[in-house]
Amino acid sequence: MQPDLALVLGIILATFSIPSVISAMSDSRAPRASAVSILIAGGLILWALRTQPGGYTWPDIPEVFVRVLADFMN
Repeated sequence: MQPDLALVLGIILATFSIPSVISAMSDSRAPRASAVSILIAGGLILWALRTQPGGYTWPDIPEVFVRVLADFMN
């Protein structure tokens, strides 16, 4: 897996997991599945940051999303 793809998947997974955590806590349930998905998302992001030479900066993230979407469009 490419580091760019791992970063994008990790960010998307983390973004979708946050409402699930909030919902589970508001219903007085343990957010088990949400916690697992956040751990997976964090692992993907960490792996991408460590394997990308030079790492990523905040301004690089929108460019990474565009590159990954362009790869899927081709």
